[in-house]
Amino acid sequence: MSERTVGGGFVPDVALDRTSPVPLYFQVATRLQQLIEAGELPVGGKLENEIDLAERLGVSRPTMRRAIQYLVERGMLVRRRGVGTEIVHPKVRRPVELSSLYDDLAKTGQQPRTEIRSFEVGPAPDHIAEALGIPEGAEITWFERLRYAGGEPLAIMQNAVPVAVLAIDRDDLVSNGLYELLRAAGCVPRMANQVVGARTASAGEARVLGESRGAPLLTMTRTAWDAAGRGVEYGSHIYRADRYSFELTLTI
Repeated sequence: MSERTVGGGFVPDVALDRTSPVPLYFQVATRLQQLIEAGELPVGGKLENEIDLAERLGVSRPTMRRAIQYLVERGMLVRRRGVGTEIVHPKVRRPVELSSLYDDLAKTGQQPRTEIRSFEVGPAPDHIAEALGIPEGAEITWFERLRYAGGEPLAIMQNAVPVAVLAIDRDDLVSNGLYELLRAAGCVPRMANQVVGARTASAGEARVLGESRGAPLLTMTRTAWDAAGRGVEYGSHIYRADRYSFELTLTI
């Protein structure tokens, strides 16, 4: 594979399968995405202009433009007037499966860090008790965390865990993910109901997440149960839409 220096980084040539039913633009975009996520195309680097890049890869300019636009929409590239196409922080792409954000960040080397914003033990509100299937007024540990990825704020997460399931220590949440703590206590989440949505950021949320008021946010509400059907966790999370996406694989 040959390489050339561009904007302080290396842009490897992209091998394309012209006999594949997968569109060429998607093949180009997918390979560039892999290089960005692997750090081979460094944050702050720039792609060569789309005409030269299209010529070098042997694709049409519309195909190259569509590949670049695909990555712009996924938050991996940004077009700046007078500067060109710049590589920015890749989004956290989270498969819609039963895992925690901490696990997903750690697995992809994105240096998760947690700030505890609130932590208290008390009776469960009715809607949380109903979701978890616990008696009204049963004690829960309720906490709000600000999760960082690679030094940048990514998500505000509110969670409730029944005290009867796990007595959580505040300090443990700083250095561990919630699901890691649940697994260590033998309370392994096996099934969950998860609802994903979107809305705009309030002034307070925008301030905490380093966004502008009204910026798009992704939302996720989840209730998880263990193998015995016991409710072990309720969560209500918001994520920066410019750094985060949910990924689904669908089959028929």
